[in-house]
Parts: sequence; structure tokens; C-alpha cells
Amino acid sequence: MDSVRAHDRSPSPPPPPARIRVGSAPDSWGVWFADDPDQLPWRRFLDEVSEAGYEWIELGPYGYLPTDPARLREETGSRGLKVSAGTVFTALHRGPAVREETWEQVSRVAALARDTGASHLVVIPAFWRDDKTAAALESPELTADQWRALTTGTERLAAEVRDAYGLSLVVHPHADTHIATEEHVERFLDATDPTLVSLCLDTGHYAYCGGDSVKLIKTYGERIGYLHLKQVDPVILADVVERGTPFGPAVRQGVMCEPPRGVPALEPVLTAAQGLGVDLFAIVEQDMYPCPPDKPLPIARRTRAFLRSCGA
Repeated sequence: MDSVRAHDRSPSPPPPPARIRVGSAPDSWGVWFADDPDQLPWRRFLDEVSEAGYEWIELGPYGYLPTDPARLREETGSRGLKVSAGTVFTALHRGPAVREETWEQVSRVAALARDTGASHLVVIPAFWRDDKTAAALESPELTADQWRALTTGTERLAAEVRDAYGLSLVVHPHADTHIATEEHVERFLDATDPTLVSLCLDTGHYAYCGGDSVKLIKTYGERIGYLHLKQVDPVILADVVERGTPFGPAVRQGVMCEPPRGVPALEPVLTAAQGLGVDLFAIVEQDMYPCPPDKPLPIARRTRAFLRSCGA
């Protein structure tokens, strides 16, 4: 009898493949500010992101899209769109002095994200130099005390956002911030609680700062909670690095380019991400501020088609 049971016992089915939920963001339509005459009106952004074939969007800068949750749900739902995340900039390395200001900003964005069905809050560290003049506002490297303030402050914020709004906090390494290079990212991850703090891996920013996205996914896979997909033009990047160009002017120079024209190759990144066996958002963010109003939609269509060819 036992041998029959053993013979009849079939192997466990493999786990279902991870789902990569592809979306885009106002950034890919040249939107960096809540209100700017050089940017597309928000209705046109929503129309075009839907027309390009995306289902998910991020909120972008708070105030660009309607901040009334009911109205925003109506506007997105009528176009077949859903919200994946809101975004905030923080300066947590400055310690308790910025706590009240940080929470005021976070609470506004997190409430709107929650009330429109989002599941994540993307946190970007403050810039250490002026984005237009390149003047240093702070040292590009943190002291030991500032690192402790950053890591403990991020953990505390993540717990508060989870408890108050039910959102997962993901930290976005970003050019010209204190979490940018491979060394920065690894130090930050090693010093923070994995049950609280995950990473929004932006493939373009990580390559901009010399990092290898596939290596990071394979090494710290359990910490990857969200993806931003973009590429950098290696020729322009070399000039940016040589001249010490700040990020804003580098974007105007075209350092972030349409895939598959740049680096990193996105198919290996998506393959590595799918190998984690978890569902992930992968939001396209091609920094293009400012840009002509008719430029984003054709790029968005081609990018969506390219990502489908990569299995996403």
C-alpha cells in the first residue's frame, strides 16, 4: 500500500511565474513639477499613457494630477488606468530637525496613494547639489552620524507609513543624492531592516552611477520591492561624468534615452527580476524635462512594444 501511495504521489507543481506589472509615469511625459507651463496638461498625460498601452501609473509630483481621490479614481478608471505608487523626496540624513516637514509631505502623498488604490510609496533622498547650478549644497558623502540618521529615520518612516496608510516604502537610489553608487546602496541595505525597507531599483540611475542592476538583483533580490525602467546613453554619460554635469542639465543633454538604445540591457534585468518569484511593478521613467509636447507618446508606444518583446 505504501509503495502504491509513493508511486501515486506526483511532484509539487512549480510556483507560478512572477508577474511584472508594467506602467509608466509623468516623468516619461516630461513632468517634473506640479505646475509648469512647459509641461503637458494632466488630462493629456492620462489620455496618452493609456493610448500607449500602459495600465499602471504613478502620481508624479504632488498636485500635478488631481489631489481629490474620488476625482482621480474617476479620471484614471475611465481610461483603464490604476495607480501603483506616490513619490516623495526626503532629507532624513538631517535627523529630527526635518521630521515634521517630512511627515507633512509624506502624509499628503501617502493618503492620496492609499485612497487611489496604490500599494507603494517611493522615497527619493534629497539632492546634495543644486540641480541647475551644480553648486554643492552639502558634501556628496555622509558622515557616520548622518548615515545613522538616514537609516534609522528611513526605518521609522517605513513603519509609520505602513501602520498609518498600509503602504510599502521603497527607497529609490538617485543620481546626485547620498544613495547613488553601488557602495552607497549596499551600505544602506546592510544597515536597514529588510522587513521594513525595500529598494526601488531604477535601472537608469543605477547605471548612471556605475552600478550593475542584474548583479544587485541577484545579490540583494529579497530587498528589491519595485522597479523603475530606464536606460542611459553611454556616450553622453561619459561626457557628463568627465565634466561633472549635474543631473538636471544631464537630462536636458539627453543622458536618459529611449530603450533599447542605451544601458543597461533591460531583458536581462527583467529576467533576473522574474527569477525572484515575486510580483513586481516595473514603471517606465524616461527623464525628459523639458520636452516638446508631441515627443513622449511615440516613444511610449515604442517602449511598451519593446518591453513586450522582452516578456513584460
